[in-house]
Amino acid sequence: MNILTEKFNTPYHSAPFTFIKNEDFLPAFKELIQRSEAEIDAIVNNPEDPTFTSVIEALAYSGEQLDVVSNIFFNLNSAETNDELQQIAQEVSPILTEYSSKISQNEALFNKIKKVFDEKEKYNLNEEQQMLLNETYKGFVRSGALLNEEDKEKLKKINMDLSLKSLQFGQNVLASTNNYFKHITNKEDLAGISDAILEQYAEEAKERSLEGWVVTLQYPSYIPFMTYAENRELRKELALANGKKSFDGGEFDNQKLIKELLTLKQQKAELLGYNDYADYVLEERMAKSPTKVLEFLNELLLKAKPYANKEIEELKSLAKTDGIDQMQAYDHAFFAEKLRKAKFDLNDEELKPYFPLNQVQNAVFGLANQLFGLTFEERNDIPKYHEDVKVFEVFEAGSRKFEDGSNNAEKTFKSLLYVDYFPRKGKRAGAWMTSYKNQYKKDGENSRPHISIVCNFSKPTKDTPSLLTFQEVTTLFHEFGHALHGMLANTQYPTLSGTSVKWDFVELPSQFLENFCYEPEFLKTFAKHYKTDEILPDEKIEKIEKSKNFMEGYQTLRQLGFGLLDMNYHTKVRELENKTVKAFEDEYTKATQLYPVNPETAMSPSFSHIFQGGYSAGYYSYKWAEVLDADAFQYFKENGIFNPEIATKYKTLLSSGGTKDPMELYKNFRGSEPKVESLLKRAFG
Repeated sequence: MNILTEKFNTPYHSAPFTFIKNEDFLPAFKELIQRSEAEIDAIVNNPEDPTFTSVIEALAYSGEQLDVVSNIFFNLNSAETNDELQQIAQEVSPILTEYSSKISQNEALFNKIKKVFDEKEKYNLNEEQQMLLNETYKGFVRSGALLNEEDKEKLKKINMDLSLKSLQFGQNVLASTNNYFKHITNKEDLAGISDAILEQYAEEAKERSLEGWVVTLQYPSYIPFMTYAENRELRKELALANGKKSFDGGEFDNQKLIKELLTLKQQKAELLGYNDYADYVLEERMAKSPTKVLEFLNELLLKAKPYANKEIEELKSLAKTDGIDQMQAYDHAFFAEKLRKAKFDLNDEELKPYFPLNQVQNAVFGLANQLFGLTFEERNDIPKYHEDVKVFEVFEAGSRKFEDGSNNAEKTFKSLLYVDYFPRKGKRAGAWMTSYKNQYKKDGENSRPHISIVCNFSKPTKDTPSLLTFQEVTTLFHEFGHALHGMLANTQYPTLSGTSVKWDFVELPSQFLENFCYEPEFLKTFAKHYKTDEILPDEKIEKIEKSKNFMEGYQTLRQLGFGLLDMNYHTKVRELENKTVKAFEDEYTKATQLYPVNPETAMSPSFSHIFQGGYSAGYYSYKWAEVLDADAFQYFKENGIFNPEIATKYKTLLSSGGTKDPMELYKNFRGSEPKVESLLKRAFG
């Protein structure tokens, strides 16, 4: 018996991580694909006239176990991978792509869907049912259902190649990141680094059976070094190594893969009748077209660049006092931190003791309680994939009043929440939220979701708990905002649940929650020194507030550079035929560059968001969502940041998932469309 093919005998039927063997995956995928195909066959072979229930609903609920096992497998491949899992991924990806193509190009199935779609007026559908029908029909058309047989085969081959090559891209970045480390034996080379970070570097060295200290390209190791190390030559060396990830011509180089991926996407778009891949993607976004996106990005560039130039000039003046006439990108974090300290007398190292991970986690849990009535209880008997992972049951307070006046209202189970905070060799860099199981309603039961947050924070050491930089505090709030979108889901169908929304809307909940980190009223509830329990002093809170927009121009241009590069990659792929990846990158980020460009480095070969993740032709959505989140938080600020009525309206927005057009959802919450001025006011005053 294969544990993955049966209903899991675990609390809440959660993923049975501790019982899964790697060799279970491939046979499980094959069996579950067969089962799912049988469900599709049953829909197709139903002799009765097709109806919304027998076709559209049946399709929405099909393949549940396959979805769950896919989520388990690919989440493990991101958070706790090994050579064997990566090899299985190479085998599984084409099988799943073929299965997906088989469904989306099933002519008999599409004919039934089209018949229901054409006759939708007779079904008296509610709003969510109409959305499901429209999305299902559109999804099949966008997957090639209207193509002839020859073109369907071409599309199937393209999708399979895209799947394998994007997987390879991510594996190359991970390997390239893990392959480099800097072994330091002279403590003088680490001048400027705090004792807590030195302890972390020493632990890393010990794990590698080395004396001294080891710095890696994992962000909790790399960023503090670039921010505090006084040794400029070593900063340069580390930055060069980071900028050469998958760009060194070696085994894990991604330049050829980038061209292949972009060519395949262009071929796919043209096959489906679009000018380019950005046209194809943006049809299903709030922004609608590449022209609209480029106008949006360039408008922000025009407004932000003067602020960015002014910030860099100030840094250059500071660098000159250190004898540096030609400031480079690898100097930025070091001098920005110096300037921040000079301006606000504030640095990450002095703030970190006030932000032990447990306190920050409790704060975000407390905020969810205050706004949405959620509570979190740790469970130690639910299987997990690594000892660092913690699992929480999430409950929502009920409304029933007790006769004795107690406030122990009934609670309703809402979700499982997995949290995985620390870096490992088998975990990719960055931070993300993901789902093991979606929420949906069926047969009178509201089946609740299983949500996960994965981060890469500094591990606790023998003497010190995990202490977060303020940026890491905002990262945790960001990912928790995504998690709330998943945990509060309350829709009928799994395909419209939680974060299943337009991609340029998906960052609203995450970026919105970050705003609370800058509110003194809230900060005082949890920013306490881990040794003395002293509350973060008012003057430091004031400095955090004032420093909120520090280097905002620089950060905005950096994000705009990523967004412009992404959009140009997916609209001008033919230019790449006669250009190197490096030349293309330099050309389309030129307007956003604030430092001399290093000919030996490029960021595209490790730009996993667009070449491995789901942000192809969508990176602009971070900035797009910033307009939404600035406008939404302004509404709270005007009426009180814990205002229960507005929190209830916002909860409705979150729980609605993809059941309505996102602009309609936003207007229902806010009363009007978002205004770009809200972002500009927050960013630049």
